[in-house]
Parts: sequence; structure tokens; C-alpha cells
Amino acid sequence: QVQLVESGGGLVQTGGSLRLSCAASGRTIGSLNMGWFRQAPGKEREFVAAIWRSSGSTVYADSVKGRFTISRDNAKNTVYLGMNSLKPEDTAVYSCAATSRQFQVRLPSQYEYWGQGTQVTVSS
Repeated sequence: QVQLVESGGGLVQTGGSLRLSCAASGRTIGSLNMGWFRQAPGKEREFVAAIWRSSGSTVYADSVKGRFTISRDNAKNTVYLGMNSLKPEDTAVYSCAATSRQFQVRLPSQYEYWGQGTQVTVSS
């Protein structure tokens, strides 16, 4: 079993920055592909970013490309999501997820483990 705990959410003004953390336990993140998703009220869960376990390659949703950065620190068993130039439409609950599967990392159904989420609110 893998446990994931997110932190770092909060209230920020448009154009501001936040860094979310996802601390993992039960398994090293070096053996897992890790992703970040978000869900706004009344909307479907949306892929944000993912990072592959072997290469460290990353992929982003078009809506956050150039503004968000996913990274990991294997020594701390933690994955991060750096968010810059935040917009009101970025407001959502952000959750990290982990999977041993290699493909289709944009799909929530591919992930085996989920954190509880952390709220990010961007005021206009």
C-alpha cells in the first residue's frame, strides 16, 4: 500500500505562486509514476501533470504548460507541483496520485493510489 499526503494549498491572488507537496509512504516514489490532478466544483477530475519513474520525463496539460512544474525528490519520497502565474480558473482541489502502470498517465483510471487533496483558491 502507498499512502499519499498533500500539503501546500491555500488562497492566493491572480498571478501568484504556490508549491504543492505530496509526501509518500509505504513505497519509494522512484518505483512509481506520479501524477497531479485537480477537480473544480461541478467539474470532472482533470489531469494536470505527471512524471515518469525511470526517466524523470514530464508531461503537462495544455492549460498549465509553461506555468506549472512537476518534480520529485526521491530522497524525501516527495513529489512537488510548482505553480506560477496562477489564474482564477486554476481554483480546484489538487490531488496527487501514484501508479505502477506505464501508459496513459493522463487518465485517472490508470492510478492505483490517491491522496486526499489540498484546496487551491485563486482570487481575482
